[in-house]
Amino acid sequence: MDLNGAGPDRRPHQPRPLGSRPPRVALRRARRETERERVPSGLRTAAGYTWRLGVLGVAAYLAVAVLGELQLPVIALFLAMVITSVLRPLVDLLARALPRSLAVLLAFVLAVMVVGGVLVLVGTNVADEWNRLGSELRGGLGRIDQWLTRAPFHLRPGTVTNLRAKIEAFVSAHRSALLSTALSGASRVVELVTGLALAVFCSVFFLHSGDRMWSWAQRQLPARVRPVLGRAGSAAWRTFAGYTRGVLIVAASNAVLVGIALALLRVPLVLPLMVLEFVAALIPLVGSPIALAVAALVALAARGPVVALLVLALIVVIGQIEGHLLHPLVLGWSVRIHPVAIALSVIGGAVLAGVLGAVVAVPVVAVAWAALTELRDGGRSADPPGSGHDAPAVGDQPRSPQRDRKPPHDAETGDHRG
Repeated sequence: MDLNGAGPDRRPHQPRPLGSRPPRVALRRARRETERERVPSGLRTAAGYTWRLGVLGVAAYLAVAVLGELQLPVIALFLAMVITSVLRPLVDLLARALPRSLAVLLAFVLAVMVVGGVLVLVGTNVADEWNRLGSELRGGLGRIDQWLTRAPFHLRPGTVTNLRAKIEAFVSAHRSALLSTALSGASRVVELVTGLALAVFCSVFFLHSGDRMWSWAQRQLPARVRPVLGRAGSAAWRTFAGYTRGVLIVAASNAVLVGIALALLRVPLVLPLMVLEFVAALIPLVGSPIALAVAALVALAARGPVVALLVLALIVVIGQIEGHLLHPLVLGWSVRIHPVAIALSVIGGAVLAGVLGAVVAVPVVAVAWAALTELRDGGRSADPPGSGHDAPAVGDQPRSPQRDRKPPHDAETGDHRG
């Protein structure tokens, strides 16, 4: 034992040099780096993206499955947001002179009067032209039969009339099955009425106190994410409202143009075909051509092949007017989606949920893209011109001066400095 009290086998502690590591840790780290070098960097990147995309795909599939099970309330909520986006400007205008509750009630009364008046007008028009349309269709079928017997078709006489007889025989033979199908469809009518009532109920509250509902929903989130999600919600609602109002204006314009053209060509059932064009135009790219194809069939039966070809030519004319004039002028900057993305969205929505999926696909994609863009830019991007500053249906937060203030611009480098 020495004077310091240390044993014969104990040695004074030597401090470890800075930066040195235990031998085992260094060996494990070297082994991991060696194994990592064996896998190409491109393969590691691809593997990372693959499992992340797989997780996102599973999440999207589960979300679609859950929404499919809750189809009725989801459609009712979507319809309530559509009603809110359409009636909100009118309610805000009336609320300047009336209480908010009375403004909401008056706006709904006016909307019901307009929709009911259109339906009554269409029903009256169909009832007045039904007898004349029946005689014209019978004569038109005879003309089509004679036309098909000539070049270049050379079909046997009576092709159309025999087809009509076969259809009547099929209906009489399967009358019970068709009746059961109609009765099963009655339940769908009940679901439709229930969903419409739920949509109106929700839209009343959205119009009356939507800002308070939105503020309450934001207060349920952590404080640090409220500003970010508030900006994303505002951008999503501006896009949804702009798209809804714009597509309704475009559909109404298409219906008016089609009605004028059909009236000039003296095609029967102009008003019902206008309503069909208006409803079909809510589906981008494919809706309007389908409605005009139905109008061409009516024109073929009532007015002959020449008028039917002129109606088919309207598909090209209306498409050009809609794509190059109405959409840029009406929608403007509200929705900025490439036509390829729109087509894929419509087809994907139709595959997943039929006609309803095709209708809601484009606004859903537009809203999702607007929210992701706002989250990605972090509120640094300025609002596009013409988009407006509409509050979301469930409220909006006031814009702070710090958010609207742009960062200083560097004249030499062209960069913004925050």
